[in-house]
Amino acid sequence: MTTNSPVLLLGATLLVAAVFVAGVRDIAGVLSERARLHDLILAEDDAPQTSGFSALDARFRRTRPGQWVTTHLLLAGIKRSPLQVVLLSTAAAFLVALILDKLLAPAFGILGLALSVQGLRVFLRRARERRREAFILQMPELARVLANATGAGLSIRTAVSLASDELAEPASEELSRVARAMQFGDSLENGLTGIHDRLPSREIQVLVSTLLVSSRSGGSLVTSLRDIADTLEARKETRREIRTTLAQATLTGYMVAAMGLLMLVMLNTINSGTVEKMTTSPFGQVALVVAGGLYGLGLFLIRRITRIEP
Repeated sequence: MTTNSPVLLLGATLLVAAVFVAGVRDIAGVLSERARLHDLILAEDDAPQTSGFSALDARFRRTRPGQWVTTHLLLAGIKRSPLQVVLLSTAAAFLVALILDKLLAPAFGILGLALSVQGLRVFLRRARERRREAFILQMPELARVLANATGAGLSIRTAVSLASDELAEPASEELSRVARAMQFGDSLENGLTGIHDRLPSREIQVLVSTLLVSSRSGGSLVTSLRDIADTLEARKETRREIRTTLAQATLTGYMVAAMGLLMLVMLNTINSGTVEKMTTSPFGQVALVVAGGLYGLGLFLIRRITRIEP
């Protein structure tokens, strides 16, 4: 018995170690599978790519600029690879710089290159705003679909999945993302909160809060959703009237700003080299800086005045 004790102890130790290693491998496999499913849920890039380009794009996504571009493309609902967007933006920036260099002066080419880089940020922000506005316009219909589904006895989770099939983009994509996330164990609260984080607005916050409160405490969800649908429809018409009223003022402001650039082009066309002389003269530089600052201030004020708060 004494002779076999070390052997039994060694065997038991090896057995426990084997079970522990197998358990660690199983846990690692589960975590890896969850990460893979999470990537599938958030995958937005459906564009066909070659294997070489895909490898470069994957490497770019791991960089800090790549992560920023990827996040903003997701928020804007643009189904393009980050590297593709950056390459197209870079090509457009050099094209704008070349045109301004030929039409005006080399200094304007450098300025155009810098503004084109900033233009990518503006483009992504505008795309996100357009996506949010499109979702807000769909919210009355979304509330009605959810009200009809819950009124027929379906749960909120099933109603969300049904609404993702009934509605068009971008509501369909957002609700499909929530439905897929819940299929893999995520909660309804996290899914709905994610919609508000991606598309922040008062209307979305009200709808999300109503759904969450009803899912927790019960109550007359159908009546609440129908009341919200009527309220959202009224707000939708109000926003449309405001945008129609401000459209002319906004267009006029941008046209005035464009006229300043066209005047420089005309001046340089009539008397070639005039703008380049202005960029090399102290008085000309001061005049260009002051004029550019005034135009920039005007555009900023127009943007602030005509902006509709989300």
